[in-house]
Amino acid sequence: MAEITYPKSRRCDHVDDYHGTQVADPYRWLEDLNSQETADWIAAQNAVTADYLAGIPARARIEARLTELWDFAKMGAPFQRKGRYFQFRNTGLQNQDVLYTMDSYDGEGHVLIDPNTLSEDGTVALSSVGASPDGRWMAYATSGSGSDWKTWYVRNVETGEDLADRLDWAKFSGVEWLADSSGFVYCRYPAPEEGAEYDSANFGQHVCLHKLNTPQRADEVLYERPDEPKRLFSPVVTDDGAYIVIEVRQSADRRNRVVYRRLEEAAFVELIPIGEAQYHFVGNTGTVFYFQCDLDAPNRSIVAIDTSTGDRTTLVPEGADAIQYATMVHDEFVAITLHNAYHRIKRYGLDGTALGEIPLPGIGSIEPPHGGRQDGELFFAFSSFTVPATAYRFDFETGETTAISTPALDFDTDSYITEQITATSRDGTRFPIFLVRRKDLVKDSQNPTLLYGYGGFNIPITPNFMVERLVWLEMGGVLAVATLRGGGEFGEAWHQAGMVHNKQNVFDDFIAAAEHLIATGITSTPKLAIEGRSNGGLLVGACMTQRPELFGATLPTVGVMDMLRFHKFTIGWSWIADYGSADDSEQFKTLLAYSPLHNARPAAYPPTLISTGDHDDRVMPAHSFKFAAAMQAAQQGDAPLLIRIQTKTGHGADKPTALKIEERADMWGFLYEALGMG
Repeated sequence: MAEITYPKSRRCDHVDDYHGTQVADPYRWLEDLNSQETADWIAAQNAVTADYLAGIPARARIEARLTELWDFAKMGAPFQRKGRYFQFRNTGLQNQDVLYTMDSYDGEGHVLIDPNTLSEDGTVALSSVGASPDGRWMAYATSGSGSDWKTWYVRNVETGEDLADRLDWAKFSGVEWLADSSGFVYCRYPAPEEGAEYDSANFGQHVCLHKLNTPQRADEVLYERPDEPKRLFSPVVTDDGAYIVIEVRQSADRRNRVVYRRLEEAAFVELIPIGEAQYHFVGNTGTVFYFQCDLDAPNRSIVAIDTSTGDRTTLVPEGADAIQYATMVHDEFVAITLHNAYHRIKRYGLDGTALGEIPLPGIGSIEPPHGGRQDGELFFAFSSFTVPATAYRFDFETGETTAISTPALDFDTDSYITEQITATSRDGTRFPIFLVRRKDLVKDSQNPTLLYGYGGFNIPITPNFMVERLVWLEMGGVLAVATLRGGGEFGEAWHQAGMVHNKQNVFDDFIAAAEHLIATGITSTPKLAIEGRSNGGLLVGACMTQRPELFGATLPTVGVMDMLRFHKFTIGWSWIADYGSADDSEQFKTLLAYSPLHNARPAAYPPTLISTGDHDDRVMPAHSFKFAAAMQAAQQGDAPLLIRIQTKTGHGADKPTALKIEERADMWGFLYEALGMG
């Protein structure tokens, strides 16, 4: 490859004072997403990156194989209302999944909503849906260019026609229908100022009731906290239609409050008045409310609270495996648990009696299952690293689990194996790593290996299917997925061990995973790449600035790179519970010590491809812009340090298939060149 000439990134003299410490921010101007200077910088950076990637001969072949392998029929787990079934499907290369409606769970059905007709390039997505209890109406939300902003509409399931209803400025909210299907509850924000939709902070969420065939301006505000504009709400309408229950959170802190009211009454009652623990509403029997709770139970239990008396009973005590998600189906509790970082499904009676497990095909992941309180069937989708999502139906009467659809995949699954190995972090903590490899792998340190991690926000990383990883395996690569502290794989204690002042533990774990892969002969530094997205992008940014000599290539994607200012933009303030804030003098010291942007010091960095989307309104793209500018200035070696800024995309959700393939072809092509895979 020819020597790269990077675009000039102007340095300004901006300096901030943090508790008496002067911190320079020379690329502050890149935070102005609407300036011509920023637009010119983006265009120049993309031109350099595109030129470099176009010069990789293997890239076209990789893209062709990605396209070929991606082209198989996909079906999600069905869900039903009053005997009418719904299912997301994709014929293979459709940019967005299509919602079908059927008369039976395995029926052919017909298209209800096809988001591919809403834009020529597939960048308008069907981001959320909610069927009415009577099955007559489908509330559906669209979002454009990967934005978190949603606009809600309502479609008549029978006729396929839309009502005039349109609800704007919704975010981080589904819908909760009233029992009589006359309307639904949802959350929205005040409209942002024009031009600031993708970077301004989001405050003042409120819970609204929308009645069908009325304009949004007529919506009743059911609950808001103007005195606490950073509160976030998760409303639920109970199955019996009697109550609305709202989980109230302060930022991303798992510890929440709970308020409720009878729908025919006006005043809310504080059931859980302080944020003492996480309470997730599961269901109710009259005045008795059921919650998934981690009070004195880091792995979570299921408790009953009688709202008429205040009495509390533990029904399902904390076990060795953490409960990730619980719901009520067939008048029993169905709990999705985490066993050594992969999923199991357990059943319990309403009195807490263990009723056994629903068997799964192997080690893998399931998406939140579908089923109603009175239903006799449960639908779920199971996948693993090498097996695409397969829809299953469990019959509570017979105890039988049946595959509804079996994806046909052009991939030699039998030649690969998934195993768990164990590594030890710097402080002696042991943690598992999923390793996906060819069965005939030779441990000669020459295997190109991709190490992936996340480690944050109590989110478990389980063995899920991503078609692009199959192409990596076919290219001769090994996939390693590390189970890092900060995630939710082993309950709340595991989460807390990687948050705020403990965040360095997450980076130490990831570094230890890399060192273990090298020490055991699976790979070596020139053959080892690391990847992470969002909080995982922060992970990669921190590790590459702390140990640049350890890695052969890095892929930090949509990362949180400026740890001193992340809370200034969009929903970033809600991450303070996990990260801390530079507004606190002690937390500032911790953040400054690992903030990727502020630790971009002169060194020889490995080949790096930074990626972001120009419409990312969750992690503002300026994080990646400023990091790229700083890293290019700090690069002392010859390796490329590039940024790829995809237009009309956001944080990653709802990205059209064509852009997913294009993005991954660039990434795999970059690694092919960087790791010498030719």
